Amino acid sequence: MRSLLLHPLTKPLVFLLCLLPLAWLVYGAVANQLGANPAEALIRGLGDWALRFLCIALAVTPVRIHTRTPQLARYRRMLGLFVAFYASLHLVAYAWLDMGLDVAEIGRDILKRPFILVGFTAWLLLVPLALTSTNGAVRRLGGKAWRALHRLVYLVAPLALLHFFWMRAGKNDFAEVAVYAVILGALLLDRLSRYFKPKTPPAPTR
Repeated sequence: MRSLLLHPLTKPLVFLLCLLPLAWLVYGAVANQLGANPAEALIRGLGDWALRFLCIALAVTPVRIHTRTPQLARYRRMLGLFVAFYASLHLVAYAWLDMGLDVAEIGRDILKRPFILVGFTAWLLLVPLALTSTNGAVRRLGGKAWRALHRLVYLVAPLALLHFFWMRAGKNDFAEVAVYAVILGALLLDRLSRYFKPKTPPAPTR
């Protein structure tokens, strides 16, 4: 398994797999297979995949630590970028298909509807994370500042979940919200437990 994660073809394969949800949604739109309201299905489908990739990206470090598979670390940055990618497509689809790219109307809608404001805020927080997901950005910012900036993802997660909750509240459908809440809650608790875990002192030298 570990050697497979380091194989030069594995990362491109994972990249292509991450594009499959988009390919399926585009195909569904072109083939008219997204139901009675294809615009809404496309917007929500892209948002759903942004949330799913957020869960996957946040799971990389706990899985890497608990399974002692350091090779997983090479996929974390790419998966994080796919969170921003699908979230950006979700926003573009909303702005285009729902609002006709009317910037003034989009601004009013964001301020008028709290669930859109929360989702937009989560996207705004993702932007600097995506823009600094390069080795050059790490060198320019310095490791400590870069890690502090990227901890914003732990604010993005509850905001994204709240956005999803409010969106589903209109239809009184909370089953899927509960699933994501459990997953994200477990991942955030794991992060907190490691953050507050007492540091093991170095072994004395002889």
